Amino acid sequence: MRNSIFTILIAAIALTGCRDEKSASLSTNEISFTKEATGYLIKKATRDTIQTLEVEIADTDYDIQTGLMYRTSMNNDQAMLFVFKEEQELSFYMKNTQIALDIIYLKADGTIVSFVENAKPMDETLLPSAGPAQYALEIKAGLAEKWGLDVGDVFVWE
Repeated sequence: MRNSIFTILIAAIALTGCRDEKSASLSTNEISFTKEATGYLIKKATRDTIQTLEVEIADTDYDIQTGLMYRTSMNNDQAMLFVFKEEQELSFYMKNTQIALDIIYLKADGTIVSFVENAKPMDETLLPSAGPAQYALEIKAGLAEKWGLDVGDVFVWE
């Protein structure tokens, strides 16, 4: 009887130690872009539209904290807009963000306060605004320069 219990115990340990290779690795679904608004970057001096963007909005605590983390791609005409309750000094970082980004800080009226160009993926260095901002707009790295964005230009959305 003792040998039978011992044999069953050894068999149980052996079976729990065996795993199917497919079940050992976890897979995650790609996080897809969700258009929630249309945005327009407007040149202050001429009032001309610089660029039209499809915008995903991050306005809940979870969405603001997660942002574009874990995403692997983004189109040139897509952006994420972070919405805060009031103007304040903002600071972002690129933890778990795999896409290089330009971060544009905006006042309550949509005027560009400052921007950070070419934020490096996965970098946890803080990237602060140059003044109080209520919004942050993230676009693919290099586009702020390509589009000729300047402090004082405006972002509006509908």
